Amino acid sequence: MPKKKTHKGASKRCTLTATGKVKATHAGKRHLASCKTHKQKRDLRGTDTLAKAEQSRYKAMLQA
Repeated sequence: MPKKKTHKGASKRCTLTATGKVKATHAGKRHLASCKTHKQKRDLRGTDTLAKAEQSRYKAMLQA
């Protein structure tokens, strides 16, 4: 049986933490930022863990 391959699009967008959670950056900061408030843009900084429903999908794509 051949080895499973990592989904390269998913591996570029998110990473796995040591405890097995999926960490990704926030969406919505690339463009149209002039109409967003400073608080909205500030809250989109950094990374966040994905929801449980999405974590199972991404773990399958990352072969975890």
